[in-house]
Amino acid sequence: MELEVHPIQADILLVLLFKPVARFVDLNTTGMSTDHFTFHVKRLVKLGLICKDKKNNYLLTPRGKEFANRFDTDSVIVERQAKLGVVVICVKEVRDTLHMLVQKRLKQPYFGYYGFVTGKIRWGEELLVAASRELKEETGLSGDLELVGIEHKIDYSKDERLLEDKFFYIFRAEDTKGKLIKEFVGGENKWLSEKDIRKLPNLFDDMWELIGVIKGKKLVFFEKKFKVKSY
Repeated sequence: MELEVHPIQADILLVLLFKPVARFVDLNTTGMSTDHFTFHVKRLVKLGLICKDKKNNYLLTPRGKEFANRFDTDSVIVERQAKLGVVVICVKEVRDTLHMLVQKRLKQPYFGYYGFVTGKIRWGEELLVAASRELKEETGLSGDLELVGIEHKIDYSKDERLLEDKFFYIFRAEDTKGKLIKEFVGGENKWLSEKDIRKLPNLFDDMWELIGVIKGKKLVFFEKKFKVKSY
């Protein structure tokens, strides 16, 4: 879960965001009693967001700098940002017909939807490493991966509430090797032709855009808003 801090603690971090170091007294911009304010300072130290230098001044730790840098400095609230992930679309020819590895999602959200292999990019992880890892974890396969596109996908509910905001790096995987994991906790995998894919219920709204991307011959970017049937 996202780290949350008390508003007083957020004010402390904001002070240090604009100063290399600060004295204890300079951090207390609200005039809170020393005992109560000390509690908040110690909490930030325990979270690893601030520390003391040799002169007993306070400064942001590397973790604190990264966290505080996400603040909206007017509202002193951490700004929510889009998620980053990969989509891996495995392809192969079966009797001169293009087949793609389709995954049925069996976890929330989007339980029961059909799409392609997806996964989060971990902190500090390279794109190709993330795509290879997700492919192996969810299908048992490896292959020759090529970055073919980038998608910005924004999902809204029927009453226009923002549900998901994601950037996906789209990879095409060819010459796959290994034993396919047909069922796993959270999903099912199956090779299907485009004709058979069209017959599936509950397809993710961007399926045809993704299929168009892997059929292309150049790197593409597309950005689209969708109003989803269920979440």
